[in-house]
Amino acid sequence: MALEFFGKDPNTDGDECPTVWVDRKNADLVFQGWKADEETEQECLEYGHVPDGEAVIRIPARMVSQLRKACDAAAERAELLGDDR
Repeated sequence: MALEFFGKDPNTDGDECPTVWVDRKNADLVFQGWKADEETEQECLEYGHVPDGEAVIRIPARMVSQLRKACDAAAERAELLGDDR
């Protein structure tokens, strides 16, 4: 996997914090985030099942700028790859 790093939450300790990358091979966004609490996960389940291979995570709002940059890079990469998903 060829991940392009876009940033970590600037308000955490640097090792255990939300992070965002873009996979250069397929333009997917890759997130590390805090596991959602049970109440949040239950509310998400109102919209559908969360399969075993997926998770509900939280990314702090203070990372919006990093997320936008990552989304823009993923869109550009997808266009280069001819992927219009």
